[in-house]
This record gives sequence, C-alpha cells and structure tokens, in this order.
Amino acid sequence: MGTRDEWRDGRLRLLAIEKEHTRRSDELTRRRQELPWVRVDKDYRFQSERGPISLADLFGGRSQLLVHHFMFTPSHDANGCPSCSAMADGYDGFRVHLENHDVALAAVSRTSIDVIAAYKKRMGWSFPWVSSADSDFNFDFGVSFRENQLVAGRAEHNFRPYRVDAAELPHGGTTDDAYDPGESPGVSAFVLDDGVVFHTYSAYERGIDTLWGMYQWLDRAPRGRNEQRRQPWFHRHDEYGDKQD
Repeated sequence: MGTRDEWRDGRLRLLAIEKEHTRRSDELTRRRQELPWVRVDKDYRFQSERGPISLADLFGGRSQLLVHHFMFTPSHDANGCPSCSAMADGYDGFRVHLENHDVALAAVSRTSIDVIAAYKKRMGWSFPWVSSADSDFNFDFGVSFRENQLVAGRAEHNFRPYRVDAAELPHGGTTDDAYDPGESPGVSAFVLDDGVVFHTYSAYERGIDTLWGMYQWLDRAPRGRNEQRRQPWFHRHDEYGDKQD
C-alpha cells in the first residue's frame, strides 16, 4: 500500500530501468541479425496435410521462415505439449501479420501428420504444421536426441553437451531410436536467398520465453506469473472447465 506520489516516484525509477532494458533488447536484436548465415545442404523432407514438402516449401513464397519446434512425439498419443500449445495459441492469431511482412511461420513435430492434423483441428488453429517423422530435422536442430548419441556424449542441447545415463534409456543407449522424454521445444530461423536456404538463428529453454504471449502479459500483472501456487497452472485451452480459479 502507498500514496500516489510514492507510486509515481517508484514508477519513475522503474522506468529508467525499463528504458535501459529496451536499449539492451534492441542491441540483442541487432546482434542476432549479425550472426552468419549457414547454408542448409541437407534436403529435409516433411509430411504436410497436402503431401510431401521440402524446407524451402515452408517459406510459402516468402524470403524468411520462423519454425516452432513443437514438442509432439509419437509417444504423446493424441495430445501435443501443453506449453507448446499455449505458445501456439498466441502466434496463430498474429501469423497473418508476419506473412504480410515477408515472414512465414510454421510448426514442426516428429509425430505423424494424421495426429497433427487431428490435434490442430481440435485446437482450432490454422498455421502450417508439418511432420518431421522421416527426417533428421529435429535431431540436427537440437530438439530431439538419439539414444546412442546421449550415451556417447555426442548430443547437444541449448549449445551445451547433453548426456543421459544408459540405465535411464529404454534400450540402454544401444540404438539410434529417439529418446522421447528428452524432447525439447525451440525456435529456429531461416532465410531463402536466390533459391538457397540458410539457417540464421536458434533458441531453446528460456531463450524462447519472450515468445510466450501470455507470459508477457502476466509479467505486467500485479502478481506476475504467480507460479508458486500451482505447477503447471496452465492447460490446453479446451481443458480448463472447472479447473479455472
């Protein structure tokens, strides 16, 4: 509790910090865009609701592509990751603005396209979403991991080594099967230049935190994220019912 004058004094002090944060954020954006472009030589193929497509096809005639590595593996049955679903609720609405600014946005998951299509219909989403089930795409971009890589220490997540003890793996690390519990969300950016696809950026873990629209609003609410009261507090948008409080 406090007076309006006390609030204003505190708000002005906070404003100075926010302005510095904004300047630092602008600098981060500039440095992201200064990263070198790395040519993508592998011919990644995906399954879409219209049939097989390539990574270049995902651009949809635009020169830039943002990919959400949506956590949805064959072991998830019919339900996609709740966290990734909450993120998708946000970008499904503003995607049209990106597309009219030369930026395509698509989701990629390892589960089958039939499962993806059914879940997408259930959620009421319209963004492009493809299956990488028959591709190395998830593995090459650090969101899926093979058992033998994890045991041998050859896996990397968030640009750091990622290792799992053989005893924790279904096949003891002896196969190149995917380790589904180790699946990770992420975002990757690509550019199409003169018919060639280049990888320009990827982020994982808290690096994609700011892309959750709901968190940016909660961070400005009186109690913030208030996550200590219940974890996880969010659900798929059609699962709340009596869970709201």
